[in-house]
Amino acid sequence: MNRRLASSLTAGGLVVALAATGGTVWALDRFVIPHVEVSDVAAYEAEQSGTTATTTDDEADTEAVTTDTTYTSDDASIEITQYTEGSGDDTVTSYVADITLSDATVLRSAFANNQFGENITALVSETAEANGAVFAINGDYYGFRDTGIVIRNGVVYRDDGAREGLVFYEDGTVAVYDETTTTADELLADGAWNTLSFGPALVEDGAVIDGIDEVEIDTNFGNHSIQGEQPRTAIGIIDENHIVMVVVDGREDGYSRGVTMTELADIMVPLGATTAYNLDGGGSAEMWFNGEVVNQPSNGGERATSDILYIAG
Repeated sequence: MNRRLASSLTAGGLVVALAATGGTVWALDRFVIPHVEVSDVAAYEAEQSGTTATTTDDEADTEAVTTDTTYTSDDASIEITQYTEGSGDDTVTSYVADITLSDATVLRSAFANNQFGENITALVSETAEANGAVFAINGDYYGFRDTGIVIRNGVVYRDDGAREGLVFYEDGTVAVYDETTTTADELLADGAWNTLSFGPALVEDGAVIDGIDEVEIDTNFGNHSIQGEQPRTAIGIIDENHIVMVVVDGREDGYSRGVTMTELADIMVPLGATTAYNLDGGGSAEMWFNGEVVNQPSNGGERATSDILYIAG
């Protein structure tokens, strides 16, 4: 939902509530008011997986090495590069994190405020720091919608297939799939570790997919389309346990205009991505590393989102 609209709906508190039409009440409930389904995600995941909930601090076997743009540990290596193309109002600025994992489960997901549900949000930095992350990007903003298959860290949270999803398996393979032709339990039985429900898929078999600029992700209020030149976040798969995460800034003349879906795909292919998938963008598009926001979010600062993908430090 448009944040300005959300603010205007909530402004005035009781006055707005008393004067609200049925449609406004519905919109507030659907897109603004938090609905918590799981109040302690860490405990829930530990219960479902049969392990004990722990923090991620001080768990590495050896000391990690971190610079301004790189991170190396036994679990992961990360190298971040900034790219700038074009000039003037046609400038495009992007940030690429080239990541190699020791194991597919090193790439984890975290929910805002350690809760699962609708309209629960926190800054990417807040969620990252709460989970001991060294690197994070915004996820698919699952909490904006009430559909989609949501499997995170090997645990099922939602099973309502609606669109083209992306699944990460524990064996390091990744695949684009049709959510409407399977179930969360079937995916889990096949070894699913994380699923993302946004899209569209950008690259398949190393080639840009035709028609992606016309794809409509949702038909609910305020999110009919994602066309045009926009800030973007995407994830690409180079090989098993070798991925690239890309954030493209936008909506700022002279620094970065943003990109279309096809332009985003054109960024992913030269990076070596054989498969690539679009995540939530706009003001949500953010890359965070070692305690700092790497890019320049179009809101002028961080936007609260419902989830992140991260690598623990």
